[in-house]
Amino acid sequence: MAARTSPSTSVTRNLATWIEEVNPSSIPAEIQTRAKYLILDGLGCALLGSRLPWSVKAHDAITAIEGTGNCTVIGWNKTLPPTSAALLNSTFLQAFDLDDYHIEAPIHASSVILPAVLAAAEQQTHTTGLPIGGADFLTAMIAGYETGPRVGLALGGSHMLTIGWHSGAIFGPAASAAAVSKLLHLSTDHIEDALGMACTQACGLMSAQFESMVKRMQHGFAARSGVLATYLAREGFTGIKEIFDREYGGFLGMYSLGAEKEPRFVKEEVSKDLGEVWQTERIREKPYPLMAGTHCTVDCVRVLQKEHPERMRDWKGIVRIEAEMARAAYKKGGWRPERPATVTAAQMCVPYAVALQVLDGEIVPGQFAPAKLNREEIWEIIGKVECREVDEFDHSWAQRVKVVFEDGEVLETTVLAPRGVKPALSNEEILEKWRAVTRGVIAEERQREIEAVVLHLEDVDDVVGKLAGLLAPETVNVLED
Repeated sequence: MAARTSPSTSVTRNLATWIEEVNPSSIPAEIQTRAKYLILDGLGCALLGSRLPWSVKAHDAITAIEGTGNCTVIGWNKTLPPTSAALLNSTFLQAFDLDDYHIEAPIHASSVILPAVLAAAEQQTHTTGLPIGGADFLTAMIAGYETGPRVGLALGGSHMLTIGWHSGAIFGPAASAAAVSKLLHLSTDHIEDALGMACTQACGLMSAQFESMVKRMQHGFAARSGVLATYLAREGFTGIKEIFDREYGGFLGMYSLGAEKEPRFVKEEVSKDLGEVWQTERIREKPYPLMAGTHCTVDCVRVLQKEHPERMRDWKGIVRIEAEMARAAYKKGGWRPERPATVTAAQMCVPYAVALQVLDGEIVPGQFAPAKLNREEIWEIIGKVECREVDEFDHSWAQRVKVVFEDGEVLETTVLAPRGVKPALSNEEILEKWRAVTRGVIAEERQREIEAVVLHLEDVDDVVGKLAGLLAPETVNVLED
């Protein structure tokens, strides 16, 4: 067996040690505050997503093969074992692509971490009879928020999308294991085991974006993997040691095999600046229910609509819409959809996003209702959209849109980063989004009670007792025709 790396140079060991040692007093107040708003946004996305058609299918399939357990299924008044609850609640959270993402290492952080920590908290409270306090819950969430992006940065961040991996599903198992390990107060040795067992389960193919419902579930596979790995580690089941340091069969070496860059990975990113630079600050909330790579294109169109309202309303006079973007955005979203579009494909696709914004002047959930999804006008505009990759935008969020009209007039604009990235949504805007997303999905009284618990989480003595009962009752599918 190959010799192990010394503790001082093992990035895996350094990460595991930090996870064990991090505590509320070592986390800046503004990071804790931001994390609470991330949690609130995640819960809003899960409540909205819990009764969407694909979520119902996932619920019916999983509850048919899993027995009841101790962990809440959000919006269904049911319970499942912790691994199944984490999988299903993550599927709900990712169900409408409105959830958060890290701007440099693409992972829908809350969709992986929040369902895992919720499930582990409920299981632990049921098993021990002891409540879990809000401060412990929040610290566990932050441990996950800090871990997932670092693993992603070690693999080149968005480059994983370029080569075809569903990046968040690859980075996510470690984030889930880190968060649950922290919640359960595991030792450094057991955390290292949990990370190794979580990472060996990682997978997610980006071809899931074209028509499948499974795209909604792949972050859930990561959430489930972390929960399972952590409970195995707690019982002394040995995992892969030094999972981020191993040369033969190691996580970074294997998942970077298809990389189109050198070096293929940078393992030091896994534990770089822990406790000094906070990756939680780089997690962003979405203003649009679309894949993040489409947002800058939408904002370019919005700029042109604001500056040239009459001209842009004449969309029938448009002969061509050119959208230029970085390689990762082009590979992920620059493809032409096939008719009829599924909701998944529509939300992942730049031409479809452009068509919605040009036609309706906005991007809101109701546009993806079945009766509106394949409108003739949308397909007419899609046929005018041409996407291309440009080198000048590589490693940036910048995009350019050029609109060419029949009479030869050309409108053009460049946006360096979309709203939600620069500037990030403020905490107040996240609160507004939460209320808008859950309006009609749950009653206003329930909405405000959840707000009060989450935004004062550090003062809550029993998270499960306060929160589970608010998340369990049935929700309403507001996207039905």
